[in-house]
Amino acid sequence: MNVGIVGAGLIGARRAEIIHRTSETTLRAVADIDLAKAQAITHQFGGEATARWEEVAYHPDIQIVIVATPNHLLSQVALAAVEKGKHVLIEKPMGRTPDEVQAVVEAAKKRSVLVKGGFNHRYHPAIQRAWKLASEGAIGTLLFIRSRYGHGGRPGYEQEWRCKPETAGGGELLDQGIHLIDLARWFLGNFEEVRGFTCTGFWPIAPLEDNAFALLRTRQGQVFSLHSSWTQWKNLFSFEIYGREGSLTIEGLGGSYGMERLIWARRRTAAGPPEEKEELFPGPDRSWELEWNEFVNAVLKGGPFLGTGEDGLAAIRTACTIYEASQVNKK
Repeated sequence: MNVGIVGAGLIGARRAEIIHRTSETTLRAVADIDLAKAQAITHQFGGEATARWEEVAYHPDIQIVIVATPNHLLSQVALAAVEKGKHVLIEKPMGRTPDEVQAVVEAAKKRSVLVKGGFNHRYHPAIQRAWKLASEGAIGTLLFIRSRYGHGGRPGYEQEWRCKPETAGGGELLDQGIHLIDLARWFLGNFEEVRGFTCTGFWPIAPLEDNAFALLRTRQGQVFSLHSSWTQWKNLFSFEIYGREGSLTIEGLGGSYGMERLIWARRRTAAGPPEEKEELFPGPDRSWELEWNEFVNAVLKGGPFLGTGEDGLAAIRTACTIYEASQVNKK
């Protein structure tokens, strides 16, 4: 299958490399408003370079489009590609608002094409292992999830597109926090009750937030706590899943977030600390490759895949509910 990429930044380049290494797919075209960036990718991995995203979305020989643009263009480009009958992978958060994402999801249903959100965290090995253990009942009925995710930015961060309200649509909650929301929904299901606070404590980016805090509860009473931060001076990823019989703790994502590891704790029937087993995942990050392979298989053979368009829509709806709760709490 021929693939086109719109957006030649870091993520677009990463996707291009994986397409190049996948036997079922060929990079056909790359678009970016900065033509030199698109040319740098096509020079390395093949295909045509263009400064106009329409030349990818409407390309007659392309079957899959990857949309890796800033947030304000995600749904616009994806919708155009879907309406041309193409399958689409849209990087998170898939749009700035639920309405933007819903338009893409509904159009995909009408055209009978697949839409996937770019939620590569589901494919990290420690998270996959935790999912398998939790689904098999290794820690009993799930009680709550506690999560933290963040970094400290970099010089000039406030000048980047992520910190511009009209372009980004939201701050750190839509950037990294939405990964936590997606993971928690995967383990616990939908949330019925939401409490949230956002604040801008360091970066001069108001009205966008550099920190988001939330408590969410399912209909069954399971609680999810979230803190996503752009003032986490030492990069951190921590996702703790607690059940009646033990816990599963994922720490690190590799690279600057530290080695990825899973700690499986099993509660003792008597008082005292639990039995613990640690699994380390020191290899390179293959989550992007695994995500792509599963989506390609779904397009070719109709198999299932994680992080559907509906999942992305539910995640951004939840994020926006946290924003709404934060505004109520500020009054």
